[in-house]
Amino acid sequence: MGKRRAGILLHPTSLPGPFGVGDLGPAADRFLAWLATAGVSVWQTLPLNVTGLGGSPYTPASAFAGNPTLLSPERLRDDGLVTEGELATAPGGEAGRVHLDGVESWKRGLLRATWERFRRQPSDGRLAQEMATFETHPEQAPWLDDWALFAALKSHLGGSSWLDWPPELRDRRPEALRAARAELAGELAYRRFVQFLFFRQWAAVRAGAEARGVEILGDLPIYVALDSADVWAHRDLFDLDERGRPRTVAGVPPDYFSETGQRWGNPIYRWGRIRDSGYAWWIDRMRANFRLAHRVRIDHFRGLVAFWRVPADEETAVRGEWSPGPGIELFDALADALGELALVAEDLGEITPDVEELRVELGLPGMRVLQFGFDAGSPHAPHRLTADTVVYTGTHDNDTTRGWLATADAATRARALDYLDATPDTIHRALLRAAWVAPSELAVAPLQDVLGLGPEARMNTPGEPAGNWSWRLADEAALDEGRAARLRRLTEVAERLPPESVEDPGGPEGSPGAG
Repeated sequence: MGKRRAGILLHPTSLPGPFGVGDLGPAADRFLAWLATAGVSVWQTLPLNVTGLGGSPYTPASAFAGNPTLLSPERLRDDGLVTEGELATAPGGEAGRVHLDGVESWKRGLLRATWERFRRQPSDGRLAQEMATFETHPEQAPWLDDWALFAALKSHLGGSSWLDWPPELRDRRPEALRAARAELAGELAYRRFVQFLFFRQWAAVRAGAEARGVEILGDLPIYVALDSADVWAHRDLFDLDERGRPRTVAGVPPDYFSETGQRWGNPIYRWGRIRDSGYAWWIDRMRANFRLAHRVRIDHFRGLVAFWRVPADEETAVRGEWSPGPGIELFDALADALGELALVAEDLGEITPDVEELRVELGLPGMRVLQFGFDAGSPHAPHRLTADTVVYTGTHDNDTTRGWLATADAATRARALDYLDATPDTIHRALLRAAWVAPSELAVAPLQDVLGLGPEARMNTPGEPAGNWSWRLADEAALDEGRAARLRRLTEVAERLPPESVEDPGGPEGSPGAG
């Protein structure tokens, strides 16, 4: 990385706003302005892909397609595609929570209306020309048509999994696909249009980040969902039987989070076939991720050295086994195709020497989580950290710092409070300071820890199928100038300010901390 920096972890769904879920609109711009004012130069998000069942960003229905739930209705209004009256019909709900079912239904209707307005615009209009450029750009070639057809068929067939489609569609027989493309031509065009809107809005967010000196740290989930466009279109790359059902699935063995491990259920890669293809799908995927972010965290990095393979008929992950991953060969192929890549290795969990050796050989920073640092001998202890790490107070899979302390065992609790010279009321500030002054070149805290929130603000509980991914900031006023000034002072004394701290350039969205 080369210089000390500070970051905040916040998924866009957690941004405040009037539409039931955070999005890529004015609140994102105001958040970037607040980060710049606070001297924070990295915004870390979770994966931005379209999600599958349960709304988890880590089981994407496409490794490439963006999540339309993140589209900003206000930006669509600014483009003349949505009316003020339509904005007023947004569903309400409890402040501080994502109301996914109601929001997704409302946005689907809104986007259909948007599509009808777009179709009525002149073909030589600005948006029409931009969409034509998007559709024909080589970056879309590896995925856009497959995604559009997958999404159109899924809608046409009542939302059923591709494994339950008629065999000729399930197995992608050429004559059946030709007929489907002809019959569903309008729906395919709509699905491509939605992706055009997503990437157009995200490009504006990224440009706003760059204008303020903020780097976006993205997240690449190692696996995709079984019911995804990628598995349907590239069955040969996954460990599936002749009907497309998985023989083995992904997970992790028993660990800190679960005594029975985690049976994720994602299909396993057939790395031999991927190698024979020159790692083409992975190269396309990595290229797409760097279109979204300046730096990319590889989730479950250890799975690229060896991965936990669980028989598909097992209910837990206990009876899995380790199998070899592609290792250095994958990264050599990526470097040959894409050049030097700014990556972060998520190396939490059961890490063996070969995983650490690959990370060091590649020169990638690993991760350390301070909530794990208060057991005797823990490598996550603040005084054991090294520059080649990204230090977190906690991640999206941890409770908030206040929630963690409240449920920690007595020995961990006492050690943490003594080590940090903290009280339960000040623990979030103490752990934040410990992360910021640590030797790690990048320090990141979830926004919940900056705000001192409790367990009600937890983003995800691994192994729990429900109740996740729904936290969002209830009151934008919490991101005020006073809190920005205090965070900036800590960032300054910890020598994490960017070399030339960029002031907010202003603009139509208002001043930092506006709410």
